[in-house]
Amino acid sequence: MKTEDLIELGNSALFNTYNRGDKIFISGKGTYIKNNDGEEFLDFVSGIATNILGHAHEKIVEAVTKQASELIHISNVYWNKPSIELADKLVNYKGAGSLSKVFFTNSGAEANEGALKLARKYGREVNGSECTTVISLVDSFHGRTMATLSATGQTDMHKDFQPLLSGSKYVELNDSEGLTAAVDNNTCAIIFETIQGEGGINTLNESFIDTLNELQKDGVLLIIDEVQTGMGRTGTLFSFEQFGLEPDVVTFAKGLGGGFPIGAFLATDKVAAHFKPGDHGTTLGGNPLATAVGNAIFDEIIEADLLDNAAARSAELTAGLEKISAETGSIAEVKGLGLLIGVQFDEAVPAADVLSACYDEKMLVVTAKNNVVRLLPPLNVSAEEIDEALEKFGAAVKKVAE
Repeated sequence: MKTEDLIELGNSALFNTYNRGDKIFISGKGTYIKNNDGEEFLDFVSGIATNILGHAHEKIVEAVTKQASELIHISNVYWNKPSIELADKLVNYKGAGSLSKVFFTNSGAEANEGALKLARKYGREVNGSECTTVISLVDSFHGRTMATLSATGQTDMHKDFQPLLSGSKYVELNDSEGLTAAVDNNTCAIIFETIQGEGGINTLNESFIDTLNELQKDGVLLIIDEVQTGMGRTGTLFSFEQFGLEPDVVTFAKGLGGGFPIGAFLATDKVAAHFKPGDHGTTLGGNPLATAVGNAIFDEIIEADLLDNAAARSAELTAGLEKISAETGSIAEVKGLGLLIGVQFDEAVPAADVLSACYDEKMLVVTAKNNVVRLLPPLNVSAEEIDEALEKFGAAVKKVAE
């Protein structure tokens, strides 16, 4: 079937909730992906920070094939071996600190949903029935369920889905005074990203981190949303390792499955103890197939030194982008950490136009708020692929700037 016929079929059968463009991608390998017209693209979207090992990685293919031939799913009222093994790796990872219990989900939104429920139950049982308020940050993004949408600090996402759940407050990123003023006896938790992905690659500053640590000492739980930053994207398995933070709960997904649906949240013993049998559950979360994939990805990240590779390639990518900035004069800022890089453009250069120009150069990128283009290659991206990306991206920026 021709591309236009397939797209027409898709438009007739699928909800119109995405701007999908005019191409259909059918295969990929590593950092490259092909559409059904045979065109090959350099993929610096990675399923929006999800395909952590790129496309069709042999370890993922092997894990899926082997586990699917043995046991795909079993209820969580029984133990399964892959989930125990993955949980053990996560809680014993050296950077996890005092995080010691894991709950597996199907997605990042579900991980955040579970973390919010846990925080409210903890607050009620420790500080009284009114201690249920959660503070989040303006321009944050935590998911599209009603609870996670309520915790998302973007009013343009709220307007058509009112009323939101009660018990949410929003504070500007890095506004230490505002955060301190917002906390009261009914505050059970603060949920935040160390680097706001959808919000425009906005990073916590040192003063705000100090304030978070002080509020944590006063009994407010810190929930760090690492759905986009986790599993090595920033050069450490979890980004909080580089921010001087020790969360009570951390949520993650995306890279944990490398494209296969899985998420999780980790918590300290003190907090996790407040979930009892029947308090929370999932049908598919933590099933043998999903956690077998998670095991393969975790092992590859550690054994192939992909954390070091992410840091090295990040330095090359950032230096190249700074050079493009100097040459074109159209980039306001290059920001981010590891392989979560944001390029913020001047108002005269729309990020959407840069995305389109990159597409013409056979390179995939994705935008974020505040006129930002995100570059999100897999952790195993090579130096040669970074050079190719810089050549394509530079050509696209110059085309738009002219």
